[in-house]
Amino acid sequence: MELRHLRYFVCVAEEKNIGRAALRLHISQPPLTRQIQQLEDQLGVQLFRRTNRGVELTDAGRVLYDDACNILGMTERAIERSSKAAQGLLGRVDVAIFGSGIFGAIPRLMRVFRASHPEVSIFLHNMVKDEQIDALRHRRITLAFNRLMRPVDGLVSETLLTEPLYVAMPTDSPLVARTAVTLQELEKVPLVLFPTGARPSFIDRVHEMCRVCNFTPLVAQEVGDVVHAVALVATGFGVTLVPHSATAMALPGVAYRPLHHPTLSRVDLCCIYREDDGSAILKSLLESMRKTAKDLYPA
Repeated sequence: MELRHLRYFVCVAEEKNIGRAALRLHISQPPLTRQIQQLEDQLGVQLFRRTNRGVELTDAGRVLYDDACNILGMTERAIERSSKAAQGLLGRVDVAIFGSGIFGAIPRLMRVFRASHPEVSIFLHNMVKDEQIDALRHRRITLAFNRLMRPVDGLVSETLLTEPLYVAMPTDSPLVARTAVTLQELEKVPLVLFPTGARPSFIDRVHEMCRVCNFTPLVAQEVGDVVHAVALVATGFGVTLVPHSATAMALPGVAYRPLHHPTLSRVDLCCIYREDDGSAILKSLLESMRKTAKDLYPA
């Protein structure tokens, strides 16, 4: 039995007339009659009985009609879904996230993609940098977000956007009165740095910035992530530098001011993916994020 047999059968059943069904199918009547006879011979049952006006379904024909409609409907849905998958409009994408981007840029990038790709399921996984690299290599995730990535064989680290840096400070700090803060003003202020773990990291970036400004930072503590850093600021441990995304954390006792510096006031947000991943869904995701990123933090 072939799908065309079922299509011909359903058409005849709905038209209740071989001639009208042939017109609807754009074939002549004799070949259509032969196709129906072949189907009856294969099944070993009579599907139609003749009437004065044409044909009507037998009991066996009525049962087959219901199943044939379901089969043809499933076939059409399968074709449609496979076509959508080939266009990156259907499927699953696993994304690893970590750091301050989860409070601002990343949700906005994902929200825009979801709006235009409602049939793509997005699963988020919290992973540090080394875990992200391992998961990408073993194909457990499709894409990861992080900052200051070192070159890794087989992986692409693409800069999506650069965020302005802010100083997170206690609300009773004298710097709160400023509309912006320079790095030199933090020379003697205790700094909370993050994240500990795989290097290079934002900690290295802060040390480099301080060296350029000819001072060694007064490090109060190093912590694992931006949440802990800002929490320590709220308790009065010192100040910390954060990307703009982190300013969405409205903790009591914490104020944010832009970092003013002609060349050191921004930090990259990268997406990392496998170099050999040619999937349509990754292509769609990257295209969407590149377009959205241009509007988030214009250069």
